[in-house]
Amino acid sequence: PVLIFRILFNSLPMAGLRYAFTDYISGTQPKYVGIKHFVDMFGLSELSRLSSKQFMNALGNTLVLSIVKLILNTGMAVVISLLLNEMRQIHFKKTVQTIIYLPHFMSWVVVASIFKMMLSASNSGMVNQALINMGLITQPIEFLTAESNWRLVYYMVNIWKDTGWGTILFLATLSGISPDLYEAAQIDGASRLQRVLHVDFPAILPTITIMLILQVGKLFSTSYEKALLMQNALNLEASELVSTYVYRIGLKKAQYSLSTAVDMLNSIVNVVLMLSMNWVVKKIGQVSAL
Repeated sequence: PVLIFRILFNSLPMAGLRYAFTDYISGTQPKYVGIKHFVDMFGLSELSRLSSKQFMNALGNTLVLSIVKLILNTGMAVVISLLLNEMRQIHFKKTVQTIIYLPHFMSWVVVASIFKMMLSASNSGMVNQALINMGLITQPIEFLTAESNWRLVYYMVNIWKDTGWGTILFLATLSGISPDLYEAAQIDGASRLQRVLHVDFPAILPTITIMLILQVGKLFSTSYEKALLMQNALNLEASELVSTYVYRIGLKKAQYSLSTAVDMLNSIVNVVLMLSMNWVVKKIGQVSAL
């Protein structure tokens, strides 16, 4: 079943890449135009300056949001994994694990709706009302419309939803560490912090490396639903990603050829980044994924 799924939804659609080199309008015969859309993408022609500006803005947003999210999510997953591993009360540890895993199973539609209601600048916004009642602010904060605030909210929502799930591999690695290493460290007088730094962290470093390599390969393919569901006309400059740009020009504006070219370039960049990251990790002597 998995092979059939991959063939139907991943392999067969690759034939559609030919439209990146054509002018295609639904119901008409595609007209071959070579690399015209790639030239337009980067504003190398006079007629494409506006679309190029939008694309470059989406590209910059995708790069910034993806890198910061990758660092924050991975860092938080490592820290929480190390903290959970130090818990000695098994029942409390299992309870905490269950609680932090739960957000991962919630739909992004539900998550976005919850945070929109909580962070609304209207009277129904729980967070703004609480801050006003405590006397910390006098006017509601525009969490979802101000561009700088939107990025902060985006990072926080991603951490809240994905960090718990990201701890699974790290906790599995930590559970496989030989107790002899801890005993030897204790005999040598190592404190709990020193045992974390010199026993736990080196043990999960190969896992961190592999996870980073795999995540870098998806750097420009940040799931569009995360941004799309929190997007509005006021924060579009900060929230437009390559994936939402492809969705908007492809499905909403019916520019099928240009959107195919953008998505094709996006996939090529992801592959190059993943292979480059893997090569760098090999050169510095760490484990690699390929």
